[in-house]
Amino acid sequence: MIDEVLDELRERMTKSVEVLQSDLMGIRTGRASPALVEKLPVEYYGTLTPLNQMASIAAPEPRLLVIRPWDPSALPDIERAILKSELGLTPMNDGKLIRLSIPRLTEERRKELVKVVARRVEEARVAIRNLRRDALKDLQEFEKEKLISEDDFYRGKDKVQEMTDEFIAEIDEIGKRKEAEILEI
Repeated sequence: MIDEVLDELRERMTKSVEVLQSDLMGIRTGRASPALVEKLPVEYYGTLTPLNQMASIAAPEPRLLVIRPWDPSALPDIERAILKSELGLTPMNDGKLIRLSIPRLTEERRKELVKVVARRVEEARVAIRNLRRDALKDLQEFEKEKLISEDDFYRGKDKVQEMTDEFIAEIDEIGKRKEAEILEI
């Protein structure tokens, strides 16, 4: 019973870490990466569609992204979505594809991005702590219903805390790596 709670907890915490990693991929560093725009929501025929579902995205050069929509009529919609996003990029449209030139980051912009990373990392920590709280609540209910002993409850509680510490350390490490990547000139 305790193992089931711990397995589910590990699975949910792993998903939280994966969400953080994919979230941080969208924060730009000095290099062009398709991950920068692939999840960008584009209003296409009245529906918000991720950009990677309507175009191919390539990085032919370190500071250039090329977006080639499968439907050329979607070019204005993609352009509008890029301009509305927080990316701070200006699309160049040649009628068939969009080029995004990735400028060098200024020191001020780097500091703003580090703050964004810190906020996302803190949100992930909070998510992990909420998952810990839910698992502890389940263990308490099991003890209250006499499904597990008090000793088992405390052993399970210790394991939940160990797992929480492990995942928070992983999240902190991911955040530090991303901050270092942003601050790298």
